[in-house]
Amino acid sequence: MRIGVHRLAMAHPGDVTALRALVESGEIDPGTIVATIGKTEGNGGANDFTRAYATTVLAQYLSTVRKQTPQEVEEQVAFVWSGGCEGVLSPHVTVFTREDTAAGDPDGTKRLALSVQRTRDLRPEEVGRTVAAEEVAAAVRRALDDLGCDVEDVHYVQVKGPLLTPAGIADAHTRGAEVVTTDPNRSKAYARGATALGVALALGEVAATAVTDAAIATDLTLYSNVASTSAGGELTACEVIVLANSTRATSPYRIGHATLADAIDLAGVRAALRAAGLEFDCEPGEFERGRIAAVFAKAEAPVGGLLRGQRTTMLSDADINYERHSRAAVGALIAAQTGDARIFVSGGTEHQTPPGQAPIAAIVAL
Repeated sequence: MRIGVHRLAMAHPGDVTALRALVESGEIDPGTIVATIGKTEGNGGANDFTRAYATTVLAQYLSTVRKQTPQEVEEQVAFVWSGGCEGVLSPHVTVFTREDTAAGDPDGTKRLALSVQRTRDLRPEEVGRTVAAEEVAAAVRRALDDLGCDVEDVHYVQVKGPLLTPAGIADAHTRGAEVVTTDPNRSKAYARGATALGVALALGEVAATAVTDAAIATDLTLYSNVASTSAGGELTACEVIVLANSTRATSPYRIGHATLADAIDLAGVRAALRAAGLEFDCEPGEFERGRIAAVFAKAEAPVGGLLRGQRTTMLSDADINYERHSRAAVGALIAAQTGDARIFVSGGTEHQTPPGQAPIAAIVAL
């Protein structure tokens, strides 16, 4: 397989100008698009409608150039959006293409490979619970079979799944079913946590017996080092994008990952870039920066609000949610190192690395 990576700026959540230009120039065959991962300037909360709007507009555009209905496009392309472009973070979308019949033979080098899988629709009472973890685990295992790689070759697993909405909560109650919480915004933590544990299950990072309803969003000693999970009210199933390095791939890219020890861990950013194949001493120069195709990270507030012993207001600010604080901080850190503010930073790291830490992955051109 051959994977293409195109990071495109967006003037607003419904902007398809850059993508249209690449399609019309022939640089992208719209029929090969399999996934998008993007940032919008919404608030990132349960009521962030920019994510659904961006999906709708992009699906409508692709339906015209793929000669499909928008519904068919959404069934075949994974649309993952994270709201919240705080600080220097720039609204953008990374478009992934996959050609399974591309010219060129694998040369034995492990190169970027990508597999998109989906779970079945989850009922509201299943959101944030063990059944969601099991469904995601099954999807990741299907992806591993598709990619022909070992678990240690997996460097980033992006999962976007449903959270609880007022309508979903009411639906569950009419059927006598109990939901994990009646607070839609609080449900994000359970939803993210359950899907992250699904990744950990599939990759052997946690034991199946340890994943219980009681452990989700509670026992944070259970985690995956490569999961990046988000939740939104625009979805009913989980979209799972597994990025790995595989000898089956002929892509001109490689992916690597690392862990951010905290929101100002510059060494962690550099470790991810080096793991992807970038070579530099102190910091990457302009040529090396030009090889960076995309960076994906999570952001988290420090445990107890203390950052390397010093107090922050991330967990005590009643005006600004901690996720918005942390996204702004981590986004600035990464952008300062890469020289590009089109960084995907998503908040909330339940079961994604140890508490207070966060995963980061980078894709670099060979």
